[in-house]
Amino acid sequence: MLQKRDFYINGHWVKPAKDHDMDVINPSDESVSAVISIGDQADTDAAVAAARAAFDGWSQTPKAERLALVERLADIYDERAAEMGEAISVEMGAPMTLACGSQAGSGSWHIRNFITALKDFEFDRPLNDHTPNDRILYEPIGVCGLITPWNWPMNQVTLKVIPAIAVGCTVVLKPSEIAPLSSMLFAEMMHDAGFPAGVFNLVNGDGMGVGSQLSGHPDVDMISFTGSTRAGTAISKNAADTIKRVSLELGGKGANIIFADADENAVKRGVLHCMQNTGQSCNAPTRMLVERSIYEQAVITAAEVAEACTVDIASKEGHHIGPVVSKMQFDKIQELIKVGIDQGGRLIAGGLGLPEGLDKGYFVRPTVFADVSQEMRLASEEVFGPVLIMMPFDTEEEAIKIANDTVYGLTNYVQTQDGAKANRVARRLRSGMVEMNGQSRSAGSPFGGYKQSGNGREGGVWGLEDFLEVKAVSGWTPE
Repeated sequence: MLQKRDFYINGHWVKPAKDHDMDVINPSDESVSAVISIGDQADTDAAVAAARAAFDGWSQTPKAERLALVERLADIYDERAAEMGEAISVEMGAPMTLACGSQAGSGSWHIRNFITALKDFEFDRPLNDHTPNDRILYEPIGVCGLITPWNWPMNQVTLKVIPAIAVGCTVVLKPSEIAPLSSMLFAEMMHDAGFPAGVFNLVNGDGMGVGSQLSGHPDVDMISFTGSTRAGTAISKNAADTIKRVSLELGGKGANIIFADADENAVKRGVLHCMQNTGQSCNAPTRMLVERSIYEQAVITAAEVAEACTVDIASKEGHHIGPVVSKMQFDKIQELIKVGIDQGGRLIAGGLGLPEGLDKGYFVRPTVFADVSQEMRLASEEVFGPVLIMMPFDTEEEAIKIANDTVYGLTNYVQTQDGAKANRVARRLRSGMVEMNGQSRSAGSPFGGYKQSGNGREGGVWGLEDFLEVKAVSGWTPE
């Protein structure tokens, strides 16, 4: 069992101000894999003070020097990618193939993409060609509190830490207390890369403790949070007194609109995408809307695909589904599956209880409900597990209406071989992202949502701009 009680503050691993241990549970077998400390106000204050003291110097460091350190970090990350994958698998249950591939790989992907964006970013530019004495300066906002989730640990850590430090901010990272091991490994990488003391700090803790302390702290200039909409609301309220910037990436209830002219793999692709990472992705296509003329065949296909999905422990290689992250998540998902049955959803795959052959761990059967109506809880609540719902539609207009009938607006999906129709529907979907016909968004594309899915954008140039203030200067002397 790993002993991981220290925090990374001001360039050193330090003991917590008070003893407050917490077990990190392996969701595959419910064993204790590590012990961490939960931070106190004194720990938060120390980390914020270190970041504040480092800000003046770091913010004035030339871009080339910041870039060189991020490039060094990228090399170190790649060298230790296998360790990162193992840490993620143990802490949150991603099967080793997924953990070492997409999960750990997302960190390297984002670091490299931000290097590309930073190289071309102009922090000092004229207002326009006709106003030589007006200058626009992009300047780091200051000390940033970064609060990240457990479901894609390195994806979210690198989407926040890298752009913040790249533009000259200093940071305090609070990773999820459920899955902190990958972030502690990342802190080691930051140290080995040679970032100055205080530029990056890490304090473990829960949302009510360190999370609230950061969001309300008078010396924190910005909070960037990824997690539930409920927690995002609480953070926004707590941050309001200090008028700090709050960037939120929250929940989702993505619609996957499958028209009758979709390609033959659209339904299978949609089911597998929903089940990826055991359904624990905010941008998962969890609502499959199918044109009525192909609906019943789609139901048959979806059931077959879901039943063919295997479930097994995370330490194994392969393309199976692992456990969900915790008992609390397991219990919530089981409750919502039962609600779906009680409210009249047609259960066509999966259901309640552990999958066959597994008697411990937080495993959920890949589950599909057909004939779900808008009034059912499964149509509106984010399950955050391997649960797909299916609904028929008759017209393009009806599909758009159903897709937009949600408080969320993160990612929607469109499947049709009619390019004009695809573009037309994409324009009307109220979401920050739309993916069509199985084509993923490219490097540097902004990630974020509308409505209760949050605000701000992560990734690429938008990710850099999220951590910058804009200063307008008149009377500038051209150099």
